[in-house]
Amino acid sequence: MRGLVMSAGLLLISLWPHMASAEWGKPLGGSYDGPEGKPRVVAPPPAELGADERATMAVFERATKSVVFIANTAIQRDPWSFNLFETPQGSGSGFVWNKQGHIVTNFHVVLGANSITVTLADRKELKATLIGTDPDHDVAVLQVRAPEEALSPLTVGTSNDLRVGQKVLAIGNPFGLDHTLTTGVVSALGRTIKSLSNRTIEGVIQTDAAINPGNSGGPLLDSAGRLIGVNTQIVSPSGAFAGIGFAVPVDTINRIVPELIKYGKLIRPGLGVSLVPDAMAKRWGIKGLIIGKVGRGSGAELAGLKGARETFDGRLELGDVITAVDGKQVGTLDELMDVLERHKVNDQVTVEYLRETRRERVSVTLQAVN
Repeated sequence: MRGLVMSAGLLLISLWPHMASAEWGKPLGGSYDGPEGKPRVVAPPPAELGADERATMAVFERATKSVVFIANTAIQRDPWSFNLFETPQGSGSGFVWNKQGHIVTNFHVVLGANSITVTLADRKELKATLIGTDPDHDVAVLQVRAPEEALSPLTVGTSNDLRVGQKVLAIGNPFGLDHTLTTGVVSALGRTIKSLSNRTIEGVIQTDAAINPGNSGGPLLDSAGRLIGVNTQIVSPSGAFAGIGFAVPVDTINRIVPELIKYGKLIRPGLGVSLVPDAMAKRWGIKGLIIGKVGRGSGAELAGLKGARETFDGRLELGDVITAVDGKQVGTLDELMDVLERHKVNDQVTVEYLRETRRERVSVTLQAVN
């Protein structure tokens, strides 16, 4: 109802509704029955969600069935009672690789584990066995015993044709919050990062999709829901997401995982030589890789490469100095391995080397090395 208000001798008609004894800036009171004390009217939903939203939802609904939570526990001994007990050591994400129960994750997620538990999308917890690891690329493969109908492998894509600006989706378990979806774009391609073994990982995908602790080992997907990378690292001054995340490209994963499943380790192609440590070559002012020893029957020996040897008068004579492989300059072991990883066992590579003052070139057949 309207109220009468006297102001400066004038009769004013207030249009404000009567609010009993309530004052402005205070609760209206339990007896108030106006619209402000009732739930707001719910607006009708849009007739249809946007095409981009529907596509994102569809990808998540399919892919989330493949993403798992991984818990890493270690066995410790009580210093007073000497009893053994399990203690949580870390957690991360992973994804189903095949119907045989192989799970792909990061090496650092399972590092030092005495026991590994995998939680599937249906909340079933399973003990996992560590099948193989490749610390140089931060990759590990686990296996769980589960019925095939409980396992939903991700569709594998390629990272070879990615473009900056392309939409990506990350699914994982950041801070233990399972099956969290974040979206973003490919921010850059061809990045390099360092693994725990201090090896360089080449061709890394940079993304601004939010990646936090616990996302490690989870999949990075394209807009079609195909696997294009494995979320591995972030750059952050605080330890939490700061807009820069990195994923190991799926082309690398797709090459490594089958070997880990078959052999438990990565079978690398090599020249069949042992090298003098980089630090010593640098100290001696030599640019290149000094061959310390050539393996008997190796591709390097068959090609005529020579290692260091002791002369008849007790002096050490340096071996050949490798300067380039397949036209790419190599000055460190890391650089050499990066070149060789592009090849397979029994491939032939061209090796350029320095022998005393002569520059030579030979073809070497690569062999399997540890």
